[in-house]
Amino acid sequence: MNARHLIAVEPATRPAMHAALCEAVVASGGTVVAPAEASGLVFADPAAADAFPAILAAGPAIEWVQLPYAGIDGFGEHLDTTHQWTCGKGVYAEPVAEWILTALLSAFRDIPRYAQATSWPRQAGRNLLGARLTVLGAGGITESFLRLIAPWGCDVTVVRRQSEPMPGANRVVTTDQLLDAVRDADAVIVALSLTDQTRGIINRTTLAAMPAHAWLCNVGRGGHVVTDDLVDALTKNTIAGAVLDVTDPEPLPDGHPLWHLDNCLITPHVGNTPEMGLPLIARRVADNTRRWIAGEELIGTINIEAGY
Repeated sequence: MNARHLIAVEPATRPAMHAALCEAVVASGGTVVAPAEASGLVFADPAAADAFPAILAAGPAIEWVQLPYAGIDGFGEHLDTTHQWTCGKGVYAEPVAEWILTALLSAFRDIPRYAQATSWPRQAGRNLLGARLTVLGAGGITESFLRLIAPWGCDVTVVRRQSEPMPGANRVVTTDQLLDAVRDADAVIVALSLTDQTRGIINRTTLAAMPAHAWLCNVGRGGHVVTDDLVDALTKNTIAGAVLDVTDPEPLPDGHPLWHLDNCLITPHVGNTPEMGLPLIARRVADNTRRWIAGEELIGTINIEAGY
């Protein structure tokens, strides 16, 4: 008997998310069961990674694991070659790409400084039209962003592991060419997965290579940026400013120097919010459940060796 339709959805610590993912499984022909009976596990709470080992251990027949994040935050140490792993990569690309566009327009129009002003500020700003942009990362977020930014006629360089072309990018270079790629950028956008290789990729050296008028926009993970180096660059005006949706540490503590810089704008990890993301991840779970039952290729497969 084919038991692929038996899917566990755990834990139930976020009732709305749990219910939505259970509905997605059932709508695609699955039956929601306890882990002990399941062939697949849909993990329903990104914040409950500490519960993951016990849940997986309770399901000896589980072969497929669907993680909720676009990355593998909190789950990296559990990845193995015994199970088939998928995550939400690409699921949240559209809302996050919108955040990048918002960040660029805010940066180029000097909104961070205006927002913190307590008296009529001096006028400043520049056009996004025709700007030189360097994007770190070539996943779904970058694909969506390249489509959104197309009407602005920007000159876009994408930095990725392989120099394969991307639709919408003027050029694609490899990570060993990072410093050259940021030297004439009007803005540098971080849209990477966080791995051992990408941690701290924006550091004192990278920031020093950027032009003084350039902005940094980080929608990847806080760990991509060496925070102390960024504070120093912003304080000394080595770069024009930063718009950050993620920080290290996160949440950023009260009183941190970044809060007091008028060339830094911080949003609280809202490139994708639960309200935006729940219907999107539910759609992915429904699609992968259908594919799992049918024995088809799953979407968002995790590359164990690469770590994303």
